[in-house]
Amino acid sequence: MFGAPRSKQFNDVYFSADNGLAESEYVFLDGNGLPRGWQGKPRYVICETGFGTGLNFLAAWTRFEETADANQRLDFISFEKFPLDGQEIEVHLAPWRDFFGARLKQLVNAYPPTFPGFHRVVLNERVSLTLIFDDVNVAMPRLHGTIDAWFLDGFKPSTNPDMWSDMVFKNIARLSREGTRFATFTAAGAVRRGLADAGFNVEKVKGFGRKRDMSVGVFRSRNAED
Repeated sequence: MFGAPRSKQFNDVYFSADNGLAESEYVFLDGNGLPRGWQGKPRYVICETGFGTGLNFLAAWTRFEETADANQRLDFISFEKFPLDGQEIEVHLAPWRDFFGARLKQLVNAYPPTFPGFHRVVLNERVSLTLIFDDVNVAMPRLHGTIDAWFLDGFKPSTNPDMWSDMVFKNIARLSREGTRFATFTAAGAVRRGLADAGFNVEKVKGFGRKRDMSVGVFRSRNAED
């Protein structure tokens, strides 16, 4: 429908050329059972591997403010080794400017310099964004807290294997609690096995559009050796 921007590093699209927003909502929001998942929770934490254009974040922010109670808070954390700048994000997400309303411009205006490190952006009294511009294998071990839902979106494993490493799976487990969910566009066997070994019940389900399969799951336990 709109075309899709392509990563220079991985020669892969950031989102579906058919409709990136519909893909994001289907895979990451619906795949994680949102908004049902944040109902009744004072604070809900999402962590994403691969911020890219920020489309998933804006989709989550929009759905949260449309469905959550006024006293609930969304804390969104996202890793990105090769960050775009704010102007690039605004251009890539222009097709959904009307849908996101003032949120897109607010994100662009608050977007930090693309220096390595942890960058916390408070967008309003209900929504905050922590951008981590670094290699996820280096930075994720430095992250502490408990994640309620994972958006695993780091380009396909054959293109970007570092995003789907044992180190990443181990730290996803460390940061998860019983009932933490994940969703990802990929159904690659290595990814499903890695997440299962890390303690998730993994399910292969119908993918978005022309994509046959994707994966979702719920955290049950940590490995015995952990």
